[in-house]
Order: sequence, then C-alpha cells, then structure tokens
Amino acid sequence: MLMDTPDETLATHAAQGDRAAFATLVGRHYDRIHGLAWRLTGSQAEAEDLAQDICAALPSKLRNWRGEAKFTTWLYRVVVNAAHDLRRRQATRARAAQGWGDWEIARQDEIAAQAEAADWLAQAMTRLSPELRDTVALVLGEEMTQAEAGVVLGVSEGTIAWRMSEVKKRLRAMAREEAE
Repeated sequence: MLMDTPDETLATHAAQGDRAAFATLVGRHYDRIHGLAWRLTGSQAEAEDLAQDICAALPSKLRNWRGEAKFTTWLYRVVVNAAHDLRRRQATRARAAQGWGDWEIARQDEIAAQAEAADWLAQAMTRLSPELRDTVALVLGEEMTQAEAGVVLGVSEGTIAWRMSEVKKRLRAMAREEAE
C-alpha cells in the first residue's frame, strides 16, 4: 500500500512521525540522494557520508517541508544545500590547516636557526681562551650572575664583566671574518 502512495503524502506522514512512511521515502530515494551527492562531491566516500548524514537529518528537515513543490524538488535542494555546507566546512578546515602549517613551518625554521646559532657559538667558543670559555659557560650556560661566576672562578666581579665584554668583542670579530 505504501509503495503506491505519492511522495508528497509519504512526506507529510513522515513529518508527523510515521516511521513506515519515512522508511518508504528513504528506500525510494536513497539512490537519488547518493547519486546527486556523488556528482556534487566527486568522491564516492564523501557521497556515502553525505547521503547518510542527509538521511539521518531528514526526519527533522521534513517538519519544515511545506509541500509547495514536488517532494523530489525539495529533496534535491536538501542534497545541494548539504553539499554546499560540506564544501564550506572543508574550506574552513583547509584554511585552518594551512594557517597551522605556515605556523609550523615558521616554528621549524626558527628552531633550525637557533640550532645553527648554537652550533656556531659552540664552534666559536673553542677558539676562545680557556678563561673566556669558562666565563661564558658559567654566565650564559649556567645563567650565573657575574658575582657568582667570579666566586666560582676565584676572580673579581669586575674581571668577569671585562671577560664578557671581551667575549662579545671577539665573537663579533669572528662573525665579521666569516661574513667576508
């Protein structure tokens, strides 16, 4: 009996909660929903997901169906709108992923630059005298104050300040030499 019932009548009954009418509508139009979804998305997997999502949302959407157009016309519009929504969500995710990707690339570049600078500094430190190297290791490497480094090395805080100034001067000279 339901198989002979027009779509519009089934849709009205399904909107009122008639499960048999709803099952008949879905059975009658699932291939149409899936086929249009496939043509709109260009992907079998996306079409299957979209068709399932549409069928799951159809009971609530049917409550808004006013019967002003043929049921199939209304159903096509539902599928087209769902495909548009899917494309918008995908575009939003792609933009977010692109932004994340740009951030990650910049972060990796910064890490590489820091590693390169640390490698250069370690290599340059081998060219310093042992006293200057010890001073830098304590002040910069161990983050000691100049007074604390002076106590460890048995020299005055003023000597540590002079050594740090000397280190900076020599590192700048080394960097200039390498740049030329």
